[in-house]
Amino acid sequence: MYLLEGKPAPDHATIARFRSLHFAPCAESILAQMSNLLHEIGEISGEAIFIDGTKIESCANKYTFVWKKAVTKNLSKLLDKLAALVENCEEEYGIKIVYGNQVHMRHIKKLRRKLYVLKKQENIEFVHGIGKRKTPLQKSIETLEAYQLKLKEYTQKLHKCGNRNSYSKTDEDATFMRMKEDAMLNGQLKPGYNLQHGVDSEYIVWLTIGSQPTDTTTLIPFVKSMEKHLSFKYKKIVADAGYESEENYLFLDENGQFSFIKPANYEISKTRKYKTDISRVENMTYNEETDCYTCKNGNELSAQYVKRSKTKTGYVRETTVYRCENCADCPYKKDCIKGNNCKTPLEERNKVLYVSKKMMQYRKDDLERITSDEGCQLRMNRSIQVEGSFGDLKQDMSFRRFLCRGNPNVLAESILLAMAHNFNKLHRKIQGSRTGTHLFQLKKTS
Repeated sequence: MYLLEGKPAPDHATIARFRSLHFAPCAESILAQMSNLLHEIGEISGEAIFIDGTKIESCANKYTFVWKKAVTKNLSKLLDKLAALVENCEEEYGIKIVYGNQVHMRHIKKLRRKLYVLKKQENIEFVHGIGKRKTPLQKSIETLEAYQLKLKEYTQKLHKCGNRNSYSKTDEDATFMRMKEDAMLNGQLKPGYNLQHGVDSEYIVWLTIGSQPTDTTTLIPFVKSMEKHLSFKYKKIVADAGYESEENYLFLDENGQFSFIKPANYEISKTRKYKTDISRVENMTYNEETDCYTCKNGNELSAQYVKRSKTKTGYVRETTVYRCENCADCPYKKDCIKGNNCKTPLEERNKVLYVSKKMMQYRKDDLERITSDEGCQLRMNRSIQVEGSFGDLKQDMSFRRFLCRGNPNVLAESILLAMAHNFNKLHRKIQGSRTGTHLFQLKKTS
């Protein structure tokens, strides 16, 4: 209103066109300039950043879903039908297409060409409509072409899915996720985006948009994107238990950053049931020299081999497998060996432990940091500052659904909201004489 100086406002299409064509390509650069300026004037500390995520619904129809599992299943059935059709055509028309056991796309194209050559040689005219009898050759060609179209459709859908399990036909960048706003209370999946906020001194310093339904795999891309655009580097990364993984710990360690991530078992580890559970590796005695664990009955669990597994992101995790040689006469066997899914009877089973030594060491070091005075203050500020940014976004601004489609436009829209939040926050800090403050202080208990 101030910039227009009483002139009529531009059409909504003009604003939308400006946002998509002009602002979206440089949105990240503009947010980085704002964060760099706030750092220069001392409004953000540049020491610790608080990271959290929320899911916001996409501007897409919630019934336009495409499931990767269903497409893969239908594709497998279609390939079986194609193999049967190729074999049938080879027998019926006396042609040889496939030399081997598997049918490939080149075989289908070759068969189609051969069938059209036969059509031309026999001078067959294709007929359509009621009362017209189709020749076997016409039926074979039409069936083959229908299968080809379906094969192309399934291949395109799998390509659009990529590493995701689903996408929306209306907004192909949106992934179906469970939202907190569930009106029907049935756990319905809705198309949405995973919005990640990085907050420092109550300002949204950086944000990313992702298709992952969980926060675990969003941390590394977030930190890399932030370091690429900002002129300063954070030393302390503060996040909740949803971001804990061995890969994230290792990345932050190698990147020269300290992790203040709440362990996934932090709350349950304080309960009496957890501390008295003899089946857990945390409650067993470990001998570093012999690399053995000792159970409550005094039996040793020695290291057998190292198991390597690859995560969805390609990270290779090493897990050491420990096994007890004889648990036959153990009086604590029922409490120690749990799980009823094994076909082997309990009497014949021995205790097995799967331990990731690297993960245990990272978790131990991280636990020492978050339980220190500094760690307690940072965890308290994380719950206030980054959760507060989502509260401002969803409650104060009433923003619960994106207004545009596609990753670039959704990112630009999120950055506009973040910049508006930062302007409001700076104004309120100036009005309240709170400029230059970074952390809320812990309340002193008497």
